[in-house]
Amino acid sequence: MDDPDLPDPAGHAPRVVLYGRAGCHLCDQARTMLQRMETETGEAFTEVDIDTDDALREQYGELVPVVTVDGVQQGYWRIDAGRVRAALA
Repeated sequence: MDDPDLPDPAGHAPRVVLYGRAGCHLCDQARTMLQRMETETGEAFTEVDIDTDDALREQYGELVPVVTVDGVQQGYWRIDAGRVRAALA
């Protein structure tokens, strides 16, 4: 699996990454919040299903959703939009 914190082929690392899994209602809430934030700020996010990678499943397990900005974890379970905005500033 590609590491979402590494640069893409164009050389750009995603600033915002949502780690989650299918069927996770808290992940759905975090995704909706990040979609609204994307509309407001123009800052796109990348979503990674931790169940597609054993190392990510081991790392994040039951903490999902987890949101990182510039590779720094901003929260898990219930994501604070204010904290994510502050990290993007």
